[in-house]
Amino acid sequence: MTVEDQAEGLALVGRVARLLNTGLAAEETLATVAEVLRRGLGAATVQLWLREPNATTLRAIAAPVPAAGRRTSRSFAVLPDVPPETLRLPLLHEGERLGMLEVTPAAAGEGDLLPIIADILAPFLASIELSEDLAYEVALRSREIEEQRRFITLVIDCLPVGLYVVDREYRIQIWNRKREMGTQGLRRDEVVGRPVFDVLTRQNAEQLRDEFDEVFRTGQGRQMELEVAIGGETKYYRISKIPMRQDGETITHVITIGEDVTEAHVAQQRILQSEKLAAIGQLAAGIMHEINNPLATIGACVAALENRLEDDIPPDQQAGIREYLGIIDKEVQRCEGIVDGLLDFSRPKGKAKGPVNVSAIVEDTLFLLKHHQRFKRIEVTRELSETLPAVHANAEQLIQVFMAIMLNALDAMEHGGSLTVRTQPGTVHPDEVEIQIEDTGVGIARSELPKIFEPFFTTKPPGRGTGLGLSVCYGIVAEHGGRIEVDSQPGRGSVFRVFLPIAARVLSP
Repeated sequence: MTVEDQAEGLALVGRVARLLNTGLAAEETLATVAEVLRRGLGAATVQLWLREPNATTLRAIAAPVPAAGRRTSRSFAVLPDVPPETLRLPLLHEGERLGMLEVTPAAAGEGDLLPIIADILAPFLASIELSEDLAYEVALRSREIEEQRRFITLVIDCLPVGLYVVDREYRIQIWNRKREMGTQGLRRDEVVGRPVFDVLTRQNAEQLRDEFDEVFRTGQGRQMELEVAIGGETKYYRISKIPMRQDGETITHVITIGEDVTEAHVAQQRILQSEKLAAIGQLAAGIMHEINNPLATIGACVAALENRLEDDIPPDQQAGIREYLGIIDKEVQRCEGIVDGLLDFSRPKGKAKGPVNVSAIVEDTLFLLKHHQRFKRIEVTRELSETLPAVHANAEQLIQVFMAIMLNALDAMEHGGSLTVRTQPGTVHPDEVEIQIEDTGVGIARSELPKIFEPFFTTKPPGRGTGLGLSVCYGIVAEHGGRIEVDSQPGRGSVFRVFLPIAARVLSP
């Protein structure tokens, strides 16, 4: 090799070294290097074969840069046949083969120059391979993180509770599917990143801020029950606020979970009501048995005095005494009626039962009431199903229940109104029938609703009722395996619902 050839070779090596530092894309750089080598060496072709990340195949990079889709891949062990004058050099880095350099045809003197160029290319290929490995690892980790994120999001969305998370700036970071389907129906892309006070506008902003601040300050979760009126229906929610420590120490977020506990609340109130009424019933039974004895004595004394009036009392005084004795006897009978009512409430008499049609029972009750003076001032609407299954009950006791509820409805509509009576399959359980008695009367205050089935509780003026009617109804329905519920709004009326199990359920073993 002449001095001029050596100078040109060194210049070519320098150009290759500079090209490797231009910062272009790896394959574009290598394709440019191949083209520079082809021209500098006067070769027909210069081609680089690079090892794929799987280390089992090679991909070819020709000069100039091939069109998309034109690159070829070959097995490491199977390279294309080349003319005999082709020079093929392995590109080695730290003893590891990273690719291959091919020059066709190989000119004299290139055996000294090409190994130098190969030594320059090998570290560059090693850096490419390292970058590809890192990129592959980053992509793999990113995909795993994204899959994990999607999984966690899916879990949160599948929770049967409304959940959202706010940071210390009170901005919403998570808003799950249940929240999207809630009463406000806001999508997460509408709320994430916004201040919670701009989203939950139904709640008092200052009170909500204080709740979050307390959790951030104390690090203690808090729980409360919220009563919400939605479309005339009252819903109960259990709201839990839970501190979250993203770094394990400082509280960075607050998780808020809202759970609809309406059914549990209603069931709990029903259980408390039943327990309270049972206790009252036991007390009433014990007291009434003791009261019956003196009442019987008083009644016997009244009868004895009446028999002795003509013998022992002057005629001019008998009228006044008879009047007093009549009052005493009337009040004794009234007390006995109250005692009987309380005993019926505490232990409803187990009368004979059989399959009965509740629609027919309701018709019989309406027939008995049609001659009532107040009954003529209201409009009655019947919505009675003719295809209901029979219930296992005592017809007389059911008439007593329906009549007591309808008479209360009449009292609530002294100036007229409408009474709607309907029978239908159970709206809560399919193995029940439901009887609804709805009026347009004055309604019942919410504070009084829990008390209306208690003995002696009444909203009527003195002398208009003992307050035992609904308590006796409650006992009868409970003895039949059913229940009574009531919804009422002051000024808009009340709806009493009686649920009774169908005969097949009661009689099944």
